[in-house]
Amino acid sequence: MRRFHSFTTDVSHIEKPQKFTFPFYYEPHALSILATNELQKYLKEQDDFVHNFGLDERGEGLVIGKMFGVLVAETHSGEIGFLAACSGKLAGRNQHHYFVPPIFDMLDEDGFFLKEESTINQLNREIEKLEASEELKSAIADLEKTNETAFAKLAEMRVLHKQNKAERKAVRANQKIALEEMKYKEVETDLIKQSYRDQHEFDVLKALCKLDVEQAKFVVDQFRQQIASLKESRKQKSAALQRKLFDQYQFLNAYRENKNVLDIFEEANNIMPPAGAGECAAPKLLQYAYQNDLKPVCMAEFWWGASPSSEVRKHKSFYPACRGKCEPILGHMLQGLELDKNPLLQNPAVGKDLEIIFEDEHLIVINKPAEFLSVPGIHIQDSVQRRILTRNPEITGPLIIHRLDMSTSGILVLAKHKHAHQFIQDQFIRHKVQKRYTALLDGLITHTKGLVDLPLRVDLDDRPRQVVCYEYGKAAQTKFEVVNIENGKTRVHYFPLTGRTHQLRVHSAHKLGLNTPIVGDDLYGTKANRLYLHAGFISFVHPISLKVIEFEITDPF
Repeated sequence: MRRFHSFTTDVSHIEKPQKFTFPFYYEPHALSILATNELQKYLKEQDDFVHNFGLDERGEGLVIGKMFGVLVAETHSGEIGFLAACSGKLAGRNQHHYFVPPIFDMLDEDGFFLKEESTINQLNREIEKLEASEELKSAIADLEKTNETAFAKLAEMRVLHKQNKAERKAVRANQKIALEEMKYKEVETDLIKQSYRDQHEFDVLKALCKLDVEQAKFVVDQFRQQIASLKESRKQKSAALQRKLFDQYQFLNAYRENKNVLDIFEEANNIMPPAGAGECAAPKLLQYAYQNDLKPVCMAEFWWGASPSSEVRKHKSFYPACRGKCEPILGHMLQGLELDKNPLLQNPAVGKDLEIIFEDEHLIVINKPAEFLSVPGIHIQDSVQRRILTRNPEITGPLIIHRLDMSTSGILVLAKHKHAHQFIQDQFIRHKVQKRYTALLDGLITHTKGLVDLPLRVDLDDRPRQVVCYEYGKAAQTKFEVVNIENGKTRVHYFPLTGRTHQLRVHSAHKLGLNTPIVGDDLYGTKANRLYLHAGFISFVHPISLKVIEFEITDPF
């Protein structure tokens, strides 16, 4: 197996993990780190392909950083080695001698995909050609002109007939007085005939105009029917190609059970698989291991290259598998392997107490520890809300006015009754609450103060991560001020003007923000003993006394 790589250093002294990596939250095992080092050395030195990762100013073409993965595996004879994979295609190709192949190679020149895609693309070109043709434009212009001409002719005749009607009315009024009854009846009969003649004349013109418009519309409809027929053909061919593709994406698990991607997503979420499902590194690695009777030992994924414009990705940093595309697939593929415990199911608040820093008949202000939920989660119910309601069962109405991320420590204000909740929440909505956070950034920043203005939305493929999005994101603004430089790290004060999810974390780490993640940020930086972010000051108007009250707690780091 040429894609099964032996370690260049002796790894016999490294104890293998007892359980396989939980891919959505992990600390890389020593073997995974060694495999990663070998892969990164290859990426630095290789001349097998040309791809602009954005690391070399001489690189040509579009800059595209990539996610890579390693899977440490064991043969039946006990040999330890590793597999390597890249998410998506690399340098415009799916096949590379160093990396495991894709589940299905859509770029295979002899395969069905490119041929059927070519047919669909030809339909696209025919549709575009017809929609942009001068003949269609001329036919549409002729139809519009015919409609305008018909409208003008009919309008002109309506005006004439209105004048005729007015004249007949005047004749009736004058002649009824001047003529005797028999003579007047003759005049009236003639006037009625004139009215009928006008109506007949209008009906004839209307029919002629309608015929002209129908003839012009027929020419346009011929084009549109041809376009609609091509679009329907394209739709059917695209649907058939998609179904055929789904059949190619078959995934094994450790029990040697096979399941296609459509069934996996239908059973997991009752949804269609998103674009690119099965193209990430983790499924490729596991599939190749199962197909070649290799026993998975541990796994890790890392980013190589410049960060995308929307996401926060750091060169060489480890990342968990994405949830949107990979969670259902890996849920199937990992069956039969004994996994590390999912830390997201373990309560991090066990043994932690809530420090009450202020309490009266209306409010409770607490100092929330890091790794402590503000409200109950899907899997973990222990939270500030649950603890306080247990402590104060007499509380009526909503309790939580605002939230802090689970990993953020600091001041949290709670309401004991509905009026207090509404009164203070209104201050949050109108941006009347003064807040200050303290963070320790993992590096040095160039500005001593300023404003970060980057709109945010959730990453639909990898919740709860947030991405910068100018099209669909919500406004997010953060003022910052450097406090101190400490051992190569920067202590800053943040003054958020909005309260978006992960706002301070993304504004810190994103390359268009401060480009320096908060120490301990396991989503946008590097995991440490905690997230070094603390809500240390808050000021607002008390709901009853109407006086400004403020609270301050020194950060614990």
